[in-house]
Amino acid sequence: MKFKVCGLFNNENIQHVAELNPDYIGHIFWEKSVRYVNGSTPRLNKEINKTGVFFNSSIEDIYTKIEKHELDCVQLHGEESPQLCKEIMNNGIKVIKSFRVDDDFDFIVLNKYEKNCDLFLFDSKSDLPGGSGKSFNWKKLKKYNLKKEFFISGGIGIHSIQSLIELFEMKLPIYGIDVNSKFEDQNHLKKINELKTFMQIVKNEI
Repeated sequence: MKFKVCGLFNNENIQHVAELNPDYIGHIFWEKSVRYVNGSTPRLNKEINKTGVFFNSSIEDIYTKIEKHELDCVQLHGEESPQLCKEIMNNGIKVIKSFRVDDDFDFIVLNKYEKNCDLFLFDSKSDLPGGSGKSFNWKKLKKYNLKKEFFISGGIGIHSIQSLIELFEMKLPIYGIDVNSKFEDQNHLKKINELKTFMQIVKNEI
Protein backbone atom coordinates (compact mmCIF):
# COMPACT_ATOMS: atom_id res chain seq x y z
CA MET A 1 0.00 0.00 0.00
CA LYS A 2 1.46 3.32 -1.11
CA PHE A 3 0.55 6.77 0.20
CA LYS A 4 0.60 9.94 -1.86
CA VAL A 5 0.03 13.32 -0.25
CA CYS A 6 -0.74 15.93 -2.88
CA GLY A 7 -1.14 19.70 -3.06
CA LEU A 8 1.91 20.71 -1.02
CA PHE A 9 3.34 24.18 -1.61
CA ASN A 10 4.59 25.53 1.72
CA ASN A 11 8.17 24.44 2.42
CA GLU A 12 7.75 24.07 6.17
CA ASN A 13 4.56 22.06 5.69
CA ILE A 14 6.32 19.93 3.08
CA GLN A 15 9.09 19.09 5.52
CA HIS A 16 6.59 18.09 8.21
CA VAL A 17 4.69 15.85 5.79
CA ALA A 18 7.96 14.32 4.60
CA GLU A 19 8.70 13.26 8.19
CA LEU A 20 5.68 10.92 7.93
CA ASN A 21 7.49 9.13 5.08
CA PRO A 22 4.73 8.98 2.46
CA ASP A 23 5.74 7.24 -0.74
CA TYR A 24 4.86 10.24 -2.92
CA ILE A 25 4.59 13.98 -2.31
CA GLY A 26 2.78 15.99 -4.97
CA HIS A 27 3.37 19.61 -6.01
CA ILE A 28 0.81 21.27 -8.28
CA PHE A 29 2.14 23.28 -11.21
CA TRP A 30 -1.21 24.46 -12.54
CA GLU A 31 -1.42 28.22 -12.04
CA LYS A 32 -5.17 28.34 -11.34
CA SER A 33 -4.86 26.02 -8.35
CA VAL A 34 -4.97 27.47 -4.83
CA ARG A 35 -2.12 25.04 -4.14
CA TYR A 36 0.04 26.26 -7.02
CA VAL A 37 3.78 26.09 -6.38
CA ASN A 38 5.20 29.49 -7.23
CA GLY A 39 8.75 29.16 -5.96
CA SER A 40 11.25 26.56 -4.86
CA THR A 41 10.56 23.23 -3.19
CA PRO A 42 12.84 21.44 -0.72
CA ARG A 43 14.84 18.36 -1.54
CA LEU A 44 13.18 15.24 -0.15
CA ASN A 45 14.35 11.92 1.24
CA LYS A 46 15.37 9.85 -1.78
CA GLU A 47 12.77 7.22 -0.83
CA ILE A 48 9.95 9.75 -1.41
CA ASN A 49 8.87 10.18 -5.03
CA LYS A 50 8.78 13.92 -5.62
CA THR A 51 5.88 14.39 -8.01
CA GLY A 52 4.86 17.31 -10.19
CA VAL A 53 1.17 17.59 -11.07
CA PHE A 54 0.42 19.15 -14.46
CA PHE A 55 -2.75 20.01 -16.34
CA ASN A 56 -2.39 20.31 -20.14
CA SER A 57 1.07 21.86 -19.79
CA SER A 58 3.51 22.02 -22.68
CA ILE A 59 6.26 19.42 -22.79
CA GLU A 60 8.77 22.26 -22.45
CA ASP A 61 7.18 23.50 -19.23
CA ILE A 62 7.06 19.97 -17.82
CA TYR A 63 10.75 19.41 -18.52
CA THR A 64 11.63 22.80 -17.03
CA LYS A 65 9.82 21.92 -13.80
CA ILE A 66 11.38 18.43 -13.73
CA GLU A 67 14.84 19.97 -13.83
CA LYS A 68 14.18 22.90 -11.48
CA HIS A 69 12.45 20.84 -8.79
CA GLU A 70 14.35 17.58 -9.32
CA LEU A 71 11.14 15.63 -9.87
CA ASP A 72 11.10 11.84 -9.83
CA CYS A 73 7.59 11.56 -11.17
CA VAL A 74 4.95 13.55 -13.04
CA GLN A 75 1.17 13.28 -12.71
CA LEU A 76 -0.61 14.33 -15.89
CA HIS A 77 -4.10 15.45 -14.95
CA GLY A 78 -5.45 16.80 -18.23
CA GLU A 79 -5.95 15.54 -21.77
CA GLU A 80 -2.30 14.71 -22.37
CA SER A 81 -1.68 12.29 -25.25
CA PRO A 82 -0.27 8.78 -24.87
CA GLN A 83 2.68 9.95 -26.97
CA LEU A 84 3.53 12.73 -24.51
CA CYS A 85 3.31 10.29 -21.61
CA LYS A 86 5.58 7.84 -23.41
CA GLU A 87 8.17 10.50 -24.22
CA ILE A 88 8.48 11.47 -20.56
CA MET A 89 8.73 7.81 -19.53
CA ASN A 90 11.49 7.29 -22.06
CA ASN A 91 13.46 10.03 -20.30
CA GLY A 92 13.48 8.08 -17.06
CA ILE A 93 10.67 9.90 -15.25
CA LYS A 94 7.81 7.94 -13.71
CA VAL A 95 4.43 8.91 -15.21
CA ILE A 96 1.06 8.80 -13.45
CA LYS A 97 -1.82 9.42 -15.86
CA SER A 98 -4.91 10.73 -14.09
CA PHE A 99 -8.50 10.31 -15.19
CA ARG A 100 -11.51 12.11 -13.76
CA VAL A 101 -14.33 9.63 -13.29
CA ASP A 102 -18.08 10.17 -13.25
CA ASP A 103 -21.02 7.88 -13.96
CA ASP A 104 -20.49 8.26 -17.71
CA PHE A 105 -16.77 7.45 -17.70
CA ASP A 106 -15.79 4.87 -20.33
CA PHE A 107 -12.83 2.74 -19.29
CA ILE A 108 -12.06 2.01 -22.94
CA VAL A 109 -10.14 5.31 -23.05
CA LEU A 110 -7.51 3.72 -20.81
CA ASN A 111 -6.43 1.16 -23.38
CA LYS A 112 -4.26 3.55 -25.39
CA TYR A 113 -2.48 4.71 -22.24
CA GLU A 114 -1.87 1.30 -20.69
CA LYS A 115 1.64 0.87 -22.11
CA ASN A 116 2.48 4.57 -22.06
CA CYS A 117 2.47 5.33 -18.33
CA ASP A 118 3.58 3.68 -15.12
CA LEU A 119 0.40 4.11 -13.11
CA PHE A 120 -3.16 5.34 -13.45
CA LEU A 121 -4.89 7.61 -10.95
CA PHE A 122 -8.67 7.81 -10.69
CA ASP A 123 -10.11 11.01 -9.29
CA SER A 124 -13.58 12.53 -9.12
CA LYS A 125 -14.72 14.71 -12.00
CA SER A 126 -15.30 18.35 -11.10
CA ASP A 127 -15.24 21.81 -12.65
CA LEU A 128 -11.62 22.27 -11.60
CA PRO A 129 -9.06 19.45 -11.64
CA GLY A 130 -7.87 18.19 -8.28
CA GLY A 131 -8.60 19.04 -4.66
CA SER A 132 -12.38 19.11 -5.03
CA GLY A 133 -12.95 17.20 -1.80
CA LYS A 134 -15.47 14.96 -3.55
CA SER A 135 -15.40 11.22 -4.19
CA PHE A 136 -16.75 9.44 -7.24
CA ASN A 137 -18.78 6.24 -7.06
CA TRP A 138 -16.05 3.66 -6.43
CA LYS A 139 -18.39 0.86 -7.49
CA LYS A 140 -17.76 2.16 -11.00
CA LEU A 141 -14.33 0.52 -10.73
CA LYS A 142 -15.97 -2.90 -11.06
CA LYS A 143 -15.75 -2.22 -14.79
CA TYR A 144 -11.97 -1.84 -14.63
CA ASN A 145 -10.46 -4.93 -16.24
CA LEU A 146 -6.82 -3.99 -16.84
CA LYS A 147 -3.85 -5.19 -14.83
CA LYS A 148 -2.17 -1.81 -14.52
CA GLU A 149 -2.03 -0.59 -10.94
CA PHE A 150 -3.65 2.68 -9.94
CA PHE A 151 -4.03 5.27 -7.21
CA ILE A 152 -7.48 5.95 -5.82
CA SER A 153 -8.17 9.63 -5.17
CA GLY A 154 -10.93 12.15 -4.56
CA GLY A 155 -12.27 13.34 -1.22
CA ILE A 156 -10.48 10.70 0.84
CA GLY A 157 -10.28 11.38 4.58
CA ILE A 158 -10.60 9.70 7.96
CA HIS A 159 -14.29 9.19 7.18
CA SER A 160 -13.35 7.04 4.17
CA ILE A 161 -11.79 4.12 6.08
CA GLN A 162 -14.76 1.74 5.84
CA SER A 163 -15.34 2.58 2.17
CA LEU A 164 -11.65 1.95 1.47
CA ILE A 165 -11.82 -1.43 3.18
CA GLU A 166 -14.80 -2.36 1.00
CA LEU A 167 -12.97 -1.11 -2.09
CA PHE A 168 -9.90 -3.24 -1.38
CA GLU A 169 -12.13 -6.27 -0.92
CA MET A 170 -12.95 -5.94 -4.65
CA LYS A 171 -9.42 -7.29 -5.34
CA LEU A 172 -8.54 -4.61 -7.84
CA PRO A 173 -4.90 -3.73 -8.67
CA ILE A 174 -4.88 -0.74 -6.31
CA TYR A 175 -1.37 0.64 -5.93
CA GLY A 176 -2.06 3.33 -3.37
CA ILE A 177 -4.18 6.08 -1.86
CA ASP A 178 -3.88 9.73 -2.84
CA VAL A 179 -5.03 12.35 -0.32
CA ASN A 180 -5.29 16.12 -0.45
CA SER A 181 -8.02 18.52 0.62
CA LYS A 182 -9.62 16.48 3.43
CA PHE A 183 -6.44 16.89 5.46
CA GLU A 184 -6.12 20.66 5.12
CA ASP A 185 -6.75 23.68 7.30
CA GLN A 186 -8.29 26.92 6.03
CA ASN A 187 -4.94 27.91 4.49
CA HIS A 188 -4.67 24.67 2.49
CA LEU A 189 -1.85 23.44 4.70
CA LYS A 190 -1.85 19.77 5.62
CA LYS A 191 -2.84 18.77 9.16
CA ILE A 192 0.06 16.57 10.19
CA ASN A 193 -1.55 14.79 13.13
CA GLU A 194 -4.64 13.86 11.11
CA LEU A 195 -2.48 12.58 8.27
CA LYS A 196 -0.41 10.51 10.67
CA THR A 197 -3.53 9.00 12.24
CA PHE A 198 -5.03 8.17 8.86
CA MET A 199 -1.85 6.47 7.63
CA GLN A 200 -1.60 4.39 10.79
CA ILE A 201 -5.23 3.26 10.60
CA VAL A 202 -4.98 2.32 6.94
CA LYS A 203 -1.79 0.32 7.52
CA ASN A 204 -3.51 -1.58 10.33
CA GLU A 205 -6.89 -2.10 8.68
CA ILE A 206 -6.14 -2.65 5.00
